[in-house]
Amino acid sequence: MNLSYRIAIRYFFSRNKRSFISVIARIAMAGVAVGTMAMVVVLSVFNGMEDINRKMFKTFDADVTITPAEGKRFLVSDSLLKSIKSIEGVDMVTQIIQDNALARYGNQQTIVRLKGVDSTFSIRGQLDTALIEGSLKLYGPGGTPYAVISDGVRNALSISLQDIITPLELWYPKTGTKTLNVTSTEAFNQTVIRPGGVFFIENRYDDYVIAPLSIVESLLQYQGQRSSLEIKIASKGYLEKDVAQDIEEKIGNKFIVRDRDAMNADLLRAIRVEKLFVAVTLSFIILVAAINIFFSLSMLAIEKKKDVSMLYALGATPSLIRNIFLAEGAIVALSGAIVGILSGILICWLQMSYGLVSMGMSTALVDAYPVKLIWQDILLTGGIIVIITLAVSYIPARRAALSGQTLIV
Repeated sequence: MNLSYRIAIRYFFSRNKRSFISVIARIAMAGVAVGTMAMVVVLSVFNGMEDINRKMFKTFDADVTITPAEGKRFLVSDSLLKSIKSIEGVDMVTQIIQDNALARYGNQQTIVRLKGVDSTFSIRGQLDTALIEGSLKLYGPGGTPYAVISDGVRNALSISLQDIITPLELWYPKTGTKTLNVTSTEAFNQTVIRPGGVFFIENRYDDYVIAPLSIVESLLQYQGQRSSLEIKIASKGYLEKDVAQDIEEKIGNKFIVRDRDAMNADLLRAIRVEKLFVAVTLSFIILVAAINIFFSLSMLAIEKKKDVSMLYALGATPSLIRNIFLAEGAIVALSGAIVGILSGILICWLQMSYGLVSMGMSTALVDAYPVKLIWQDILLTGGIIVIITLAVSYIPARRAALSGQTLIV
């Protein structure tokens, strides 16, 4: 073992337990431990929030989405579909029509986001984990069309899946009828459909009505046009970002091709920025706690002046004396950091295993605060503590080296 560390360890363990210097050192250890624990836990919570949001996106959003670069709709040709399906990694293409519409059920009405999907939507099975009642079928016996509605729409309209008499009415303004009175029923296209399933993910998806593409196309008068194409990529060996890039190169600049993360880039970026600011804030808190190391080492240097002079007399160099006090600060900080990291990992494990802290709200995926441990964050926390320890230990260590030289002179 290095001589400076051996002497530092001896100083650390041989202090008088009633010494004021020893009390300050223990306060410093406790402060570093609490700050480190808080950083591990908070960063893990942000990781969990990012992870749970990605799971929510995956439940509803497609792996890759194609939308027109201009306007709300575009004409889908067989050649375009063949071109997309020929790209390696593309497993399935779902044609989508989406717009706002008026939904009525009995005496209740509300504005919904109406989403028309073709038969491949059910095959994708994304909403399986979010389904809370009914089924995901779009057609029943005899070709009866069914809609899959969000829990928010069901509550707003008081819909009962057991009621086979009352239909769900969908209304959309007619195109090219500006002279008609908008309060008249003649100004709207209308269709009826039966609700067949209810899903719940979280509030941002709580106003959706998903219906067969042909029904929505007729209601919205899209006439072969589509709002978007949703791509499901092969489950193994392909990355969403890579497939999206290949599709973009293939179909040209008339379309915007985005993977799931790009579709939700603003929210994911906000989580990462918040995580960064919290990490910086907690770093300053650890720095404040580590100031006690500065005071502890400063007073230790005064107490050990005779020892330092003796070491100089025995041939010690200023760098050895400086390293002794740097090692002393490192021992104090490292002890607190180890306790803090282990405590943080334990708290995260308990939360992941038992969900001790509830979010106060429920989703289809989680009802407790999500936590995800990432070892890079633990390494980052350790690196921050090392930097802070060097920063607060260097000045008292340098002063101890200089004071010993002065006594010798």
